[in-house]
Amino acid sequence: MNTTSTVKVAIVSFAHSHALSYAYTLAAMPGVEVLAADPDGASAPDLSPRGAELAARIGIDYVDDYDALFAWQPDAVIVASENSRHRELVERAATAGVHVLCEKPLATTVADGRAMVDACARAGVILMLAYPVRFSPSFRALQGLVADDRLGDLFAINGTNNGKLPIDSRRWFADAELAGGGAIVDHVVHCADLIDAITGGSRADSVYAVSNRILHADKDIDVETGGLVTVTYPGGLIATIDCSWSQPDAAATWGGLSLQVTGTGGSALIEPFAEHVAGTGSDGPIHLGYGTNLDELLLTEFIAAVRQSGSPRPGSSPRVVPQPDGSVGLRTLEIMDAARRSAAEGRPVTIAAG
Repeated sequence: MNTTSTVKVAIVSFAHSHALSYAYTLAAMPGVEVLAADPDGASAPDLSPRGAELAARIGIDYVDDYDALFAWQPDAVIVASENSRHRELVERAATAGVHVLCEKPLATTVADGRAMVDACARAGVILMLAYPVRFSPSFRALQGLVADDRLGDLFAINGTNNGKLPIDSRRWFADAELAGGGAIVDHVVHCADLIDAITGGSRADSVYAVSNRILHADKDIDVETGGLVTVTYPGGLIATIDCSWSQPDAAATWGGLSLQVTGTGGSALIEPFAEHVAGTGSDGPIHLGYGTNLDELLLTEFIAAVRQSGSPRPGSSPRVVPQPDGSVGLRTLEIMDAARRSAAEGRPVTIAAG
């Protein structure tokens, strides 16, 4: 496969809300063929469309099951299923010799995450994680400040990733079995990924988290809806992450993310989704974003790596390993898992070496 060849990309499930954006973006990319399958969509208790109906709205080809999807012999897959189904689908792709872009979090358990990373390594396929925020221009600029030592030695990072309760479009986000938890699972990993990039892949030492279900108490929700996570890193760096579903149902947008990095020489704050026009119209709140399409930047990186890597070579690393890779996914999963356990047990959790 060369840099101008056609890439066949399969979208594995429409369960995750980002799958819609990925599908539209891929359909508009030159040299990309798209096929989707969402066999669980017809039975999902979601208000927004899934399955063949959603594929028809987007204008992409569709098949009824994953057997037909893999029989198409895609070059790459995007796994956008419910979190607990990531492992089986990623391992199936690895067995078929297909490069993988997996939605976050990597898995619902660390053991599953390690198995997925190992399976892709054995097969020689790319395993990239869908963390689009690290591609934002504001985050790239922040990385530059840190790399140029403009902020000095880092000692504190404060992150927020707050959003609406996501059950209106995708009910499974609040299903403990399918999602692996609630707001902690949904929102910790995005900030954890940005911190991972800033620290050069430093592995966290320990995590302390608290959570509650005060938010959205009037709804039938059995997972945490609010949480605050503190992460310590080697050298004394401390990071906090507010991961709550604290945006009201009537908010004009899904939510937002911020990251403030403080060192001995200064402090810098980014808000990657701040570029928008806000107001009130005759039909309600207005929120018109005009910033960079981060999903497009993510997919461009992934497709370029697939083209350059070509057919996988079992037992060998792909020619190009796009970031964030499976190792990043595993480190951020460790933080999410430790936060989930800490909140349940009411104590700090040490991340074991290994």
